[in-house]
Amino acid sequence: MQDFEAIARPGYRHRHLLGIEGLTPAEIGYLLDLAGHYAVQDPRAHKHSPLLSGHTVINLFFETSTRTRTSFELAAKRLSADVINMSVAWSSIKKGETLIDTAMTLNAMHPDALIVRHPDSGAVKLLSEKVNCSVINAGDGSHEHPTQALLDALTIRRRKGKLAGLTVAICGDIMHSRVARSNLHLLTTMGARVRVIAPPTLMPSGIERLGVEAYMDMRAGLRDVDIVMMLRLQTERMQGSYVPSIREYFRFYGLDRDKLALAKPDALIMHPGPMNRGVEIDSEVADDIDRSLIQDQVEMGVAVRMACLEALTASLRAPTEVP
Repeated sequence: MQDFEAIARPGYRHRHLLGIEGLTPAEIGYLLDLAGHYAVQDPRAHKHSPLLSGHTVINLFFETSTRTRTSFELAAKRLSADVINMSVAWSSIKKGETLIDTAMTLNAMHPDALIVRHPDSGAVKLLSEKVNCSVINAGDGSHEHPTQALLDALTIRRRKGKLAGLTVAICGDIMHSRVARSNLHLLTTMGARVRVIAPPTLMPSGIERLGVEAYMDMRAGLRDVDIVMMLRLQTERMQGSYVPSIREYFRFYGLDRDKLALAKPDALIMHPGPMNRGVEIDSEVADDIDRSLIQDQVEMGVAVRMACLEALTASLRAPTEVP
């Protein structure tokens, strides 16, 4: 186990975590090291840490989520924070209240951290400018999902021992994916080579400017990669038809044994979930315990969110914090 006290401090001086873009390699490395400390703890032996005792964390989700919200809730409770879950289904938004009204109301309750998911890109940043507490972006539109990228990086680093020098293929609905956007920022910042693979209709124009290689042919893009990261087809964000049919999409862009054989023999498979089996990925591949890291990703989510909550709470107490 890494010595917790040996982790360099302060390593993250920002008040919020709104995205991966703009973070330095040292800041990302600090969060991953801290998450790595929590990842090796046995949750049965270390039920709770008193670190956030007396702190209040509010989960504010304007989109439905089971996996992410539960992961944040569990992380906060393991640090002994008081946790309040709010969903738009019963919030005053339904009665006509604006996002700013909601922010000001919550701010008056003096929480220490807000965890926010919103369907519109930029909404979480707007809210962060109206409150006094820390804000963590749990996914805003097609913009960013920073904790997903951190947990993906931690999962890769634990299995491969590094990020720098690896070739990672991110495949599928690049156009609408906040997971892809955060991952390509993180992986390129940490020295990985990133390929994005998608049909022309789901490939953002000019994406090469972000330092990645774009492929329309999945077989060419998968050749000799170390990691294959599949993405969910986000039909809820699509207006019109982006793929001719699910059958055609799987034929050309779904991951199966035949396409996986083009990657390195020890290449590993990832998916942020929830998976659409037979659409983005074949069940035989997704359930391969030797190649699939999908369950590891879920496990690392709690460790990463504990690390982010700790880092931000410490940042609030630091005299040199930056926005």
